[in-house]
Amino acid sequence: MRAVEFQEYGDPEVLQLVTAETPQPRPGQVTIDAAYVGVNFADLKARAEGYRVDSLPFRPGLEVSGRIRAVGPGVEELSPGQEVAALVNTGAYAEVVVAEATTVFPLPEGLDLRTAATLPTVLPTAHALLHEVGRLRAGESVLMHGAAGGIGTVAGQLARAAGADAVYGVVSSTAKADHALKHGYDEVFTTDTFSEDVRRATGGRGVDLILDPVGGDTLRRGLDTLAVFGRLVSFGNASGAEPWHVGQPELYARGRSVGGFSILALAQSAPEALRSLTERAFRKVTDGSVSLPVTAEFPLVEAAEAHRLMGGRTSTGKLLLRIAD
Repeated sequence: MRAVEFQEYGDPEVLQLVTAETPQPRPGQVTIDAAYVGVNFADLKARAEGYRVDSLPFRPGLEVSGRIRAVGPGVEELSPGQEVAALVNTGAYAEVVVAEATTVFPLPEGLDLRTAATLPTVLPTAHALLHEVGRLRAGESVLMHGAAGGIGTVAGQLARAAGADAVYGVVSSTAKADHALKHGYDEVFTTDTFSEDVRRATGGRGVDLILDPVGGDTLRRGLDTLAVFGRLVSFGNASGAEPWHVGQPELYARGRSVGGFSILALAQSAPEALRSLTERAFRKVTDGSVSLPVTAEFPLVEAAEAHRLMGGRTSTGKLLLRIAD
């Protein structure tokens, strides 16, 4: 089978198309004939910085859609030929992908394979940020960093569907604002001035819920824009800044709180909770509450081009690799 791997860290050019042995499922696993693979920022961090890489060569990729090729011993609820989407710890950039059965999700009726590949990381993450961790209530306000990206595109729609009174987005450039405004956001700010813009838009009150994948100084500025009893949910550190610390001085006076979420960590620590979360989240697609546009699609052999586009910070929505014809 064909796969994409890298043997050293660096620019997109280190991604190489290789021929590899077709894997067989072990107990509790399935193999999937991949149709589409989602491209995520974590893939770029793995290639450039070694994020979550145990050893080289390394095959990136966290989400895949396709048809089950084979099931391993002990797998009873899945069967060959079944159309599924899956969250995998790594290795989705391949024609045949190994996945733990606990993180493989049969597609609901009406959900096609192309759309399904956009969902395994993005939709459950957005749902958890707003509901399970962020505890959003109708009538509250939300601020989402990375509003034009995959998670941001979904989060704006989910917040609107949940009855948020105001949904604000933050983007890295004004060129991305139009995309966010079409997907649930009332106003969109840029990274440099978002804290001042929030105070203006809310009359100095601040927002009830902030969703932050950036970390560093962005997170600290966000804390200062929370309303009384506001919550901030951290779900990444795209800034690459040193780990942050927050305590009594930042939280006690105004009753603020900080939470965190990682879908990959949840998959390892509580797979049944992930399954329940994913089923709830997927229903938001089938009932028409949200849609996630595929804004660029590349064949597997052009994985480096997908990384260049996402790494240039000009992409919006979701990027896919097309595996099967």
